[in-house]
Amino acid sequence: MKKRVAIYPGTFDPITNGHLSVVDRALKIFDKLVIAILNNPVKVPLFTLEERIYMIKHAVQNGANIEVDTFDGLLVDYVIKKGTNVIIRGLRALSDFEYEFQTALMNRKLNREVQSIFLMTDYKWFYTSSTIIKEAASFNGDVSGLVPKVVNQKLKQKFGY
Repeated sequence: MKKRVAIYPGTFDPITNGHLSVVDRALKIFDKLVIAILNNPVKVPLFTLEERIYMIKHAVQNGANIEVDTFDGLLVDYVIKKGTNVIIRGLRALSDFEYEFQTALMNRKLNREVQSIFLMTDYKWFYTSSTIIKEAASFNGDVSGLVPKVVNQKLKQKFGY
């Protein structure tokens, strides 16, 4: 039987407990999940690609059925290269839906074989995002309950406290 593989793409700058909630939900449906970090030259992330890979691997260290990878270019091309046709996208509040819907339609236009599956994060993470977490951490805010321990440590190092 062929393994069911899905791609969970994102910037993950940094990975949050909301992301991990989506990872857990995806692994209840798929045999393998590839967490694919987009190397987007337009965005200026707080963490380097190497730091993000490190944090994700440590946050999901018991995940034998999880691969962490990077890509650039079109997501649909990467998905096909990885031998699957499934993209996982996480949704929080309604505000995510319009953007994610537009992106899914564009991906569908680029490759009709690629399917997008939307998974809701756990309700307690609905109003958190990497951006909000970074902003709070930059002012020495306690974000320990919102991110994995490794991310909390890296945020403290990055902001010098």
